[in-house]
Amino acid sequence: MKRRVALELFNTLSGKIEPLYASDGHALRFYCCGPTVYDYGHIGNFRTFLHVDLLRRTARLHGLALHHVMNVTDVDDKIIRNALAAGKPIGEYSAKYERAFFEDMDALGVEQPEQIAHATENIDGMVALIERLAAQDIAYKTEDGSWYFRIARFPGYGKLSKKDLDGIEDGARVDVDEYEKDAARDFALWKATKPGETSWQTPLGPGRPGWHIECSAMAMKYLGDSFDLHAGGEDLMFPHHENEIAQSEAATHKPFARHWFHVRFLLVEGKKMSKSEGNFFTLRDLLLKGYRASAIRFLLLSVPYRHQLNFTFDGLTESTNAVDRLRTFNDRIRTGNWLDTAPADDTLTNLIRKGDADFTAALANDLNTAEARAAIFDVLRAVNTAADHSRLSRSAAEETLALLNKFDSIFAVLEDRDADLTRTALAWAESEGRLADVSPDVLEKFGSASLTDADIDALVAERTLAKKQRNFARADALRNELLEKGILLEDSKEGVRWKRQ
Repeated sequence: MKRRVALELFNTLSGKIEPLYASDGHALRFYCCGPTVYDYGHIGNFRTFLHVDLLRRTARLHGLALHHVMNVTDVDDKIIRNALAAGKPIGEYSAKYERAFFEDMDALGVEQPEQIAHATENIDGMVALIERLAAQDIAYKTEDGSWYFRIARFPGYGKLSKKDLDGIEDGARVDVDEYEKDAARDFALWKATKPGETSWQTPLGPGRPGWHIECSAMAMKYLGDSFDLHAGGEDLMFPHHENEIAQSEAATHKPFARHWFHVRFLLVEGKKMSKSEGNFFTLRDLLLKGYRASAIRFLLLSVPYRHQLNFTFDGLTESTNAVDRLRTFNDRIRTGNWLDTAPADDTLTNLIRKGDADFTAALANDLNTAEARAAIFDVLRAVNTAADHSRLSRSAAEETLALLNKFDSIFAVLEDRDADLTRTALAWAESEGRLADVSPDVLEKFGSASLTDADIDALVAERTLAKKQRNFARADALRNELLEKGILLEDSKEGVRWKRQ
């Protein structure tokens, strides 16, 4: 009987790699900090969400059912400030960026969680949680009507981030806000209303929630007082996740999340991403420069989540080439006329099965995407060589396709949606008056005169017919016409394949 490989994941809280499992025996209950919808998401944000997607897909590969909750922060200081500047209600302002976020997530192949929770729809739960803390004298009200968490009443504060907070003095800025509080380390639970701001009338007084209380209230509403895993970027570890633990466990006297999963920052061309450095990119920026969504996904997943990724444009080109190789290989194996009479090759069969085992084991070992990718490319090279020498049997081809299906259930890059996604980005740029940001190559290939997939298929079929009729001049003219439109043709024993440059 084949031994099942357990899925193990580093736990920030314990500092150890530990098995991941559903504590209720039914579904893995986990929470991921979602977007604050005040602007378009950048590639650093999406690296986190892609690795959460990878975790989802790998957990399912290991037979785990999922109950994944992600919040949408649709009220906070930045949203209020930007909405006021734009002269719009916060709901109207944030809706645009929330819609864009989920469009970008879909473009990157990120699955939606089972539950999406909006902060503005859960105010009552946040108020109730603050009232529980106030009843224990852990939450206190300031003269301006704001409410704060008294960190001195929670001795375990700092256990997630392992920070030594004893040296912080009054006046230091840990939780940055503009409200008075008793001690420097105390953080806002409820912020009193300022003139012109959106607010809610509650038993706490008029105001709006602090950022940290949102996640605690929504996580416990949908997952219970204690749940299996909490995920987010490493920038959220302190103070956000530390504060979530403090306010949740102080209220319930139970462990909040058993397992904590944090994704490292990325660098861009060796530097921290920032607008001042000129290396700040949204997904849409990259699509309008002519890069493919599939290649961006593959690159952002290429380095394991606990290692820093240096995002470079050379790396993005390499990722594009890697996706092309995988798609070409997949098409070749699917369309080839592999014969049952091909000689059996036990060495090749064993190599395919080893690749399958290595791929699964790499992901089970703390989501090691680098080793998982390497296992697949080892199989690709060996099977291509066998096919080149007419040594690929139908059974070996079928095992290879099964492995490719497993690979794509995790990495999700074999389906080619890239051209349509670039067209969608181009239409968005036109609607937003941002055509100046579009590269000339993208305008030429994907403007109104660009070819659809159906157009390309028709021209390829016409070229194939011209070759059969020995009209080579017409066949060459059609190849050149396609090449001018950025379409490369590849003639092989299995037929004609095409791809966009």
